Amino acid sequence: MQTLQNGYKGLSLLMLLNWDRALCLGTIALALCIGTYIAG
Repeated sequence: MQTLQNGYKGLSLLMLLNWDRALCLGTIALALCIGTYIAG
């Protein structure tokens, strides 16, 4: 249980530090999908 809790804290910290990078990648992926939908 302690290992699971420590892993979750580590994942939470990783997302806290890199949330802007993940948001940027998500925005680019969404824009590509919308562009494909409009072009097709």
